[in-house]
Amino acid sequence: MSDPTWPARRFRFSPATTTTPHLDIASARTFTSTGAMAGNRLNVDGIMLFEQPFTRVPYENFRKVFRTSQKQIEKELGAVQISAADLAMKAHTPSTDKKMANSVKAIDAMISRVENLKRKLSELQESSGSPTLTVMRERSQHLANVEALQSEMDPEFSRWADTRLDRWLVDWSLRMGKERTAKQIAYDRGIENLVDIELFSDIRRIEDALNRRSCTEALAWCSENKAALRKLKNPLEFDLRFQEFIELARARRKDDAIAYQKKFLISWSETHLPQITQASALLAIPPERAFGQYKRLYDATRWTNLVQAFRLSVYNLSTLPTEPLLHLAMYAGLASLKLPGCYDHATKNPDCPVCDSSLGRLAAEVPYSHHVNSTIVCRMTGRIMDENNSPLAFPASGQIYSREALEDMAAKNNGVVTCPRSGETIQFEELRKVYVS
Repeated sequence: MSDPTWPARRFRFSPATTTTPHLDIASARTFTSTGAMAGNRLNVDGIMLFEQPFTRVPYENFRKVFRTSQKQIEKELGAVQISAADLAMKAHTPSTDKKMANSVKAIDAMISRVENLKRKLSELQESSGSPTLTVMRERSQHLANVEALQSEMDPEFSRWADTRLDRWLVDWSLRMGKERTAKQIAYDRGIENLVDIELFSDIRRIEDALNRRSCTEALAWCSENKAALRKLKNPLEFDLRFQEFIELARARRKDDAIAYQKKFLISWSETHLPQITQASALLAIPPERAFGQYKRLYDATRWTNLVQAFRLSVYNLSTLPTEPLLHLAMYAGLASLKLPGCYDHATKNPDCPVCDSSLGRLAAEVPYSHHVNSTIVCRMTGRIMDENNSPLAFPASGQIYSREALEDMAAKNNGVVTCPRSGETIQFEELRKVYVS
């Protein structure tokens, strides 16, 4: 096709696997979020690409419950087993009244310990275990619902997609610090168990503490997730300990700093020896005389870096993307629509999301779309131009419109047609046929 056809050609495009090409917002949203659709069949694998964090967060929460229960069982039952073994050994020795009284006390202590363990496990199950299982069950059912669908035309899929969009809006609100908005959306839509409000509330609470220059809450979080952080080789705990040492050095509490270093930093010497050595030298340099690398250690921006490192650690632990899910879905949709013409003022289309000034900023970060087959759409009627509605071009400007639109215009103006973009006016018979190859 010749170059003059480009303004019309860029309006709507359809992937080769899509049977109903449109660029309205609803269908764009569906294509964006599902990844792709083969005909009218749902691409479930494409949908599930976005859903890993959806199931991983409650799974990680339940792992914490399990580990806490395991530690309590090992601690209490270990003590019970030791007491039982001691009583079994004493049973082979001659019995006395005092010995019998001590044995009864030991057995009472064992019973009390087991009952206390039972109470703790019951409380843990009621407060964390059962609610987490409920969340996992509801989320699994939510994903199972879409797996049972066969077509994106199914009304159930539309309802499922609306729920997913609500989830993404809640996720975006939580990441942007709009917690009240997120809670209101979740409550109104009845999706409290499908979103991670508690997780982001904890993130916000710990970040607020870090902004107040307190590492206590963040260190408690590291203790709860110690095994997972060690598996990921995440240095967050050392960074927090190092910052607490810096604050002791800043306050010139040298004895406390040395004791703190021995207790918490020396154990990291295999992996962080240069930083520990640097910390030792920091004791001899007060903040007002700091220079070079020591001045950077006293810099207050380190707290901002700790906030960012903490959030990134939470995301990695829960396999959450660093970008909001809503943005990732929009990136996918915009990448399927983005064309060079979207950034040319002369060929911008007000109905194109990429041409929109707001969405266009997101689209700037994605590559241009690749389409095997293109669909030509008339900008006047919005109808597809094909062999039954062939494209016609104005000879001077090269602007292209559908035969139906131009015939209707000619019928109303005594055979005269006018290009709405260039203002060119000619007889209908003077229009040139355009052949698409």
